[in-house]
Amino acid sequence: SVLSAFSATDGTAFMPVDASTSSADEAAQTGIDDSVDQSAQELDTFNNDVRLRALKTLAEALQPIQQKKAIIYFSSGMQRSGTDNQVELRAAVNAAVRANVAIYPVDSRGLQAVVPGGGAHQASRGGLAAFTGSAAADQSGQLTAQQETLTSLASDTGGTAFTDTNSFGDAFSKVERDISSYYILGFASANTSRDGRFRRLTVRIRNRSNLKVEAEDGYYAERDFAHTAKTDREVQLQEQLATPIPATDVPLLVTAGWFRLTTARYYVPISLVVPGSAVPVTRGKGTLDVAGFIRDERGFPVGRIRDTLTVPPAETGDGLAAKQVLYETAVTLPPGRFSVKVVVRENADGHMGTFETPLVVPELKQAPVKVSSVLLSTQLQHPTGRKSSSPLVRDGIELVPNLTHIVGQVYDPGVENGAPQLRTNLTFYRGQIKVLETPTVARASVDAADRHAAVFQFEVPASSFKAGLYTCQVNIIDEVSGKFAFPRLQMFVR
Repeated sequence: SVLSAFSATDGTAFMPVDASTSSADEAAQTGIDDSVDQSAQELDTFNNDVRLRALKTLAEALQPIQQKKAIIYFSSGMQRSGTDNQVELRAAVNAAVRANVAIYPVDSRGLQAVVPGGGAHQASRGGLAAFTGSAAADQSGQLTAQQETLTSLASDTGGTAFTDTNSFGDAFSKVERDISSYYILGFASANTSRDGRFRRLTVRIRNRSNLKVEAEDGYYAERDFAHTAKTDREVQLQEQLATPIPATDVPLLVTAGWFRLTTARYYVPISLVVPGSAVPVTRGKGTLDVAGFIRDERGFPVGRIRDTLTVPPAETGDGLAAKQVLYETAVTLPPGRFSVKVVVRENADGHMGTFETPLVVPELKQAPVKVSSVLLSTQLQHPTGRKSSSPLVRDGIELVPNLTHIVGQVYDPGVENGAPQLRTNLTFYRGQIKVLETPTVARASVDAADRHAAVFQFEVPASSFKAGLYTCQVNIIDEVSGKFAFPRLQMFVR
């Protein structure tokens, strides 16, 4: 591992050489195979972020060592692109400064010569750029940009960057001199604002103009959520999605169902519930950020969730604590095993919660009675245009998943004289005790011809249930084929 490359007494760590990220044009000119593994392509796409996060992690690991530390970082250049890299750079610098770690980047490419016509590793350049000098200027600019981030890492952490040199031993000599003897200065800031801004520090020696001071230029202040930039907030969500350790500050529940569209495609509604008491109200409203993904058995993403929910002002106040915030989305999936992971953040204090659950979309071809998942709903509403084709929409009314309205679908039922003969009812148990049984409902028609589905729907009064855990059994009998099914699901009443 990286941490095994240094000892606590030396206070020096070494990072391995990393490969440069080639552009698409360079890849085509050097004949790189297009059949590169997808995960390797993703790693290369975010290579700069990966490097900066590695530096941040290493600096945090060195923090418990009570002395000045140094990281010698061998790199083949690091060119920033967009605001994401800037966020990671600032995080790496901040971690190094707080851990009293100086970073000494070494450009492992050594002395660089910019060939006006291009190097031998690629085809000759064409067009006017080769004759106007702009091609050479672009090459020089790219080299400078790749070295600029290394220089920033060094200057912002009190280290030194070694570029355009073939003498790598100078880096080791410099580190040895810097950490062999030094002064530690401390101070207490009177600025209590947690705005996350860079605060510059200047160290001077009085009456000794012949001496040069090498010290850190400053540090980043602590940042509360109110001062967090939009890009930083997005990074927080993505990092929480990536970490295996769940956040538990915001309670939430995620459920999913499945309804057949065709033999190979299923409509999968995903519902998320957050207690109203977990949504702080600021300036008359509360907001929640929702991010998530659906992955298949190989770990590849097959669907993504990203949205911001606004709790209307009319719903805020004392009454919000007794209610729930419900969010619904949907994806279309083939039969298979999947996992759903969702992160919710309330945007008053920045607290987050995580929920992850397996999702199995069954293959119904061999099932005796082809039944969809059973959906619980407490709300009916008029569908929006994008949901008009949802299997949850019936007669112009959409069911919003939760409780008291119970709906399911039977596919390809047996037919006699052109009509199915289905009998369905519900039985509710609390432990081993039957607490409620609905009257039997007969279905003698196919309600959704495009899906060959007969739809059954029950409305159960909420007053029939006391707080507690219940098991709902759906009894389905196909009298034509002589087959039956008894799917079960659990529900919790608060």
